[in-house]
Amino acid sequence: MELEQALKDGRASGALPGLHSVLVLRNGEVLANVYFEGEDEVWGTTIGNRTHGPATLHDLRSVTKSVVGLLYGIALAEGIVPPPDAPLLAAFPEHADLSTPERDAITIADALTMRMGSAWDENLPYTDPANSEIAMERAADRIRFILEQPMENAPGTAFNYSGGATTLLAELIARGSGQPIDVYARERLFDPLGLARSEWVRGIDGRPSAASGLRLTAAGLARIGQLIVTNGSHNGQQIVPADWITAMLTPHATTSQLRYGYHWWLSPQDAPTWAAAMGNGGQRMTVVKPLGVVAVIFAGNYNNPDDWEVPVSVISQYIVPALGLE
Repeated sequence: MELEQALKDGRASGALPGLHSVLVLRNGEVLANVYFEGEDEVWGTTIGNRTHGPATLHDLRSVTKSVVGLLYGIALAEGIVPPPDAPLLAAFPEHADLSTPERDAITIADALTMRMGSAWDENLPYTDPANSEIAMERAADRIRFILEQPMENAPGTAFNYSGGATTLLAELIARGSGQPIDVYARERLFDPLGLARSEWVRGIDGRPSAASGLRLTAAGLARIGQLIVTNGSHNGQQIVPADWITAMLTPHATTSQLRYGYHWWLSPQDAPTWAAAMGNGGQRMTVVKPLGVVAVIFAGNYNNPDDWEVPVSVISQYIVPALGLE
């Protein structure tokens, strides 16, 4: 109750602008569950002021990528997608004409760790058609658009944030399962977790946007986060293989400030161990596995270069002190 009140006071004072909701679990117990009114969007389309609550679906934006990372592990265990060490381009034989020695060297693991080596720029605003994700969305063939990008680095050597990498992984799941990624996610992840509500926004070509289109409630996303704490199990059912959770949270790449696993952000070398899924506007789920802590934060600060400030403040100034971790 003290944490909830502190968050309410922070929102009312203007210290947490645009904050929509916060849900914090420790070992499955709810420590805070608060919701606020605020302007919101659905995948870039303004929907006006909303009173957010436990049943409200919210854009996850790039948190979606981390969910796809989990789904790839499920699909791998089913034997319907290539393993991480398999060549990427070979999994798309209809684009064999794009073959070069550099492209042929890209592996599935390079897509999982966003080290494909190809050109991709999401540093521009997502309202800019030159942003690579927006250009991909508008391309006649999004898969070919991703694969034909010129090579800038040797595969596996340099981290380059790419919704294109996620799109390729989701396409492999869809091809292997014979289902769109949203249907596969519903059957293999959401239904087993008991998530009653979800939505996956579809792009111009009718495919669910694997990079940013998922919408869930805060409780639904927290239940996915709880899978990290429990090594992939839920109510006695192994939903995600435990060895995939380990591989997914193993640092494979280093960014300017953080480390990166298989589509999950990881703490710096000198920080307490945590994993996080992050999205445009201030969407964040942070999991501190050793402590059994899952924190979900939704906000409406879309396309704001400082959108990270609210979730970081919620964690560092409110949740950490409430857990006695200062």
